[in-house]
Amino acid sequence: MRQAPTAAARGTVTAPSPGLADAWAHPLLGRMLRGRSARRRLDQRYPWLLDTAVVLVVALSGLPDLLSHTRHGPFGDTTAPGRLPTPLLVAFAVALAVPLWWRRRTPAVTYLVIAAVLLAQWSLGVWQQTGMAALIALYSLALHGSLRALGWAAALTAAELTLAVELLAPVEHPLLALFFLLGTATAAVATGLTLRIRRLYLAALEDRAARLEIEQDQRVRLTTAAERARIAREMHDIVGHNLSVMVSVADGAAALAAHRGETSAEPLRILADTGRQAMSELRRVLGVLREERRHEEDEQPLAPQPGIRDLDPLLARVRAAGLPVTYRTTGDLDALGSGVQLTVYRIVQEALTNTLKHADPGATADVAVTMDAGTVHIMVTDTGVPAAEARSGGAGHGLVGIRQRAAMYGGTVTLGPPAGGHGWLVDVVLDVPPGDHQP
Repeated sequence: MRQAPTAAARGTVTAPSPGLADAWAHPLLGRMLRGRSARRRLDQRYPWLLDTAVVLVVALSGLPDLLSHTRHGPFGDTTAPGRLPTPLLVAFAVALAVPLWWRRRTPAVTYLVIAAVLLAQWSLGVWQQTGMAALIALYSLALHGSLRALGWAAALTAAELTLAVELLAPVEHPLLALFFLLGTATAAVATGLTLRIRRLYLAALEDRAARLEIEQDQRVRLTTAAERARIAREMHDIVGHNLSVMVSVADGAAALAAHRGETSAEPLRILADTGRQAMSELRRVLGVLREERRHEEDEQPLAPQPGIRDLDPLLARVRAAGLPVTYRTTGDLDALGSGVQLTVYRIVQEALTNTLKHADPGATADVAVTMDAGTVHIMVTDTGVPAAEARSGGAGHGLVGIRQRAAMYGGTVTLGPPAGGHGWLVDVVLDVPPGDHQP
């Protein structure tokens, strides 16, 4: 069993099956399960070993019949006279055992051959222990063969056994013999069908698990792509705004330099033209991201991207939703660039949204944003116990968005229960490059 790490995001931790884990840890059941797995691997690598072993076991079971001088059937003395020669008995035993070597590849043909040999043997009044080959053939046909062929084989077996007990090789206790033979044949068929249904069930479970894993991976990929597109749209706005300011300042400086007759007018015009070209390329490359939400933006009023100062209104809305939040800051956060401020705001927003979704009632949250030399440390903790469905769900947009935004600045993300094991922790450290500050 593979258990998810404790640092997995809330909503992604999957607990192992307690029943299977207990069975695996049990000394006897665990040994049986491990032995079964080892036998399955051996059979997949060398399938002829098991087939040969079955043939040998059936052949050896007929030795008492070949070595004994008295001929008694399993249900009393048979009424068929005479004793057949030993070579003929050996031929019957070999003809019953050898076809079992192909029982998994051609189960229907194997059963028909064994049924024909048994019919010939019983017509001579002979009962041998190697007759168990018919039960193995029925079991193999139920496990590997066609269900329609199995139905015909079951009917043929019942008719053949009745004919053998009543007419071909009458025994001392015919009713007991018929009851026992039909019961063992039914048990062989039932065992084969049970294992067949179990294999189909396990195959369906494995297929479902594989599909769920693929769907989970696709869901994470789609969520990651959506968050990247969202981040790209926001950065498009920020970069476009900064380029617009640069172009405006360059145009104004070029006009002023030309009015004063200074030689810097031409370089400033080149700078403004380059900025306009960069804005055009930026719109062309990222414009498709704007097309995806054009109808949404038409419905929503335009507003600047949020920053550090917008955390206070955000926390006020969260408190109004019923979650008490404390907020602490350290350092000159207003001096951070607009991109970093937007990243801090979104991380805090997603973390608190996650708390509102999954924490139990009565939880509290704490938000701390610290600016140090070259780093910004964001820590959001809550005291709520995650709900059960949160631990079994998939990764949501918020947690993927936190990782994607932190990756933009080479940051590290820690998600999971805190050291005390109670509540939830979102700990993000961003590397802020030198010079990334507001002008």
